[in-house]
Amino acid sequence: MSVAQSLPEPPAPPSTAVDRIHLAALAGLDLMTTPRLVALQSGRTPEEAFAVATGSEAPSGAIAALFEQTSGLRARWAASAERNRPDDVAERCANLGVQIVAPDDDDFPPQLRDDPRRPAVLFVQGDIRSLDARRVGIVGTRNPTRRGALTAERFGRELADAGVVVVSGLALGIDGAAHLGALESPGSRPVAVVANGHDRPYPKRHGRLWAQVAERGAVISEWPPGVAPDPFRFPQRNRVLAALSEIVLVVESRERGGSLITAREAAERGIDVFAVPGPIDQRSSLGTNSLLADGAAPAFDVDCLLVAIGLDHRRAGRERVDTRRGPDADGAVVRDLLRERPGSIESIAHRTGWPLGRAAKALVTLERDGWLVEVGGWYESTESIGGSRRHEW
Repeated sequence: MSVAQSLPEPPAPPSTAVDRIHLAALAGLDLMTTPRLVALQSGRTPEEAFAVATGSEAPSGAIAALFEQTSGLRARWAASAERNRPDDVAERCANLGVQIVAPDDDDFPPQLRDDPRRPAVLFVQGDIRSLDARRVGIVGTRNPTRRGALTAERFGRELADAGVVVVSGLALGIDGAAHLGALESPGSRPVAVVANGHDRPYPKRHGRLWAQVAERGAVISEWPPGVAPDPFRFPQRNRVLAALSEIVLVVESRERGGSLITAREAAERGIDVFAVPGPIDQRSSLGTNSLLADGAAPAFDVDCLLVAIGLDHRRAGRERVDTRRGPDADGAVVRDLLRERPGSIESIAHRTGWPLGRAAKALVTLERDGWLVEVGGWYESTESIGGSRRHEW
């Protein structure tokens, strides 16, 4: 390896106010997803990305391919940009006390910096430094039993009494009960991760709870004011909730649902999953008992969780954690080639001298593990676009 190759890459320049407001405006466009926002910024400033998204500048590379693949997308973005001008979005955020946090800002949670599906921008109401404490995520069904709701409330209160930040989603049922319990503890700083803009608390009946969590701790979203709680945003929200937690506790869950998605996202990141055992004849316990059968740890009381985070400091405070699996020998070769310049399967096969199948296998594995992104058959190192993320259009 040459001296030049062994030198670390220079850090990305810090975000400016102009960058942040253009990121905010981009995030609010119709049909915008995090992977699309990541691809728009590849090789562009947020201001340039906004111009491409809204038709002021010609697209190129992955974005040109995306417009070809998705009929009407550019027209939808251009139309919604009229309702989401950068200065207007910035004013809405300011009026609501919402901070726009870009990945290269000091306040961006270090637990997310190297996440394979890192958010492109965060919107925060409250104090994002609440995440500097120890953190336990609590999730579960929206339709809990009374026992389940009381259990979530007790775990939330006792964790908060021990100085642990309770991270949840402000949803009906278990999430809300966990946050209500945490708020009963003086000095607690709960954190909520939500799936919509801060101007429309969801569900409506949790409006007061939302305000209390924001006042004491923080309410975090990937979406700016004006964005509705569309169903597709909740699974995306769950990955952020999992990644910000040191442990994820599932109190009650049916056989399917968002809490199981959160548990899976946690397990993929090496985050321990705990579950509260429940009666085998109740539907509200089917998911939790299934998690236990699959290897989740049983949570009988708060001491189980406190012992676990006391022994594991990998994600404590503002420690930065890279959750990606290291590449194998072929993957390392391909990763280094893509650090130099992007390429297709054919070009990688040509540059390595390998059969197409061998090159394709290495590329698929690297993309799955967050080392590169793929758009329209074109592969690019995530390190060349400022972070490790996985594309899901």
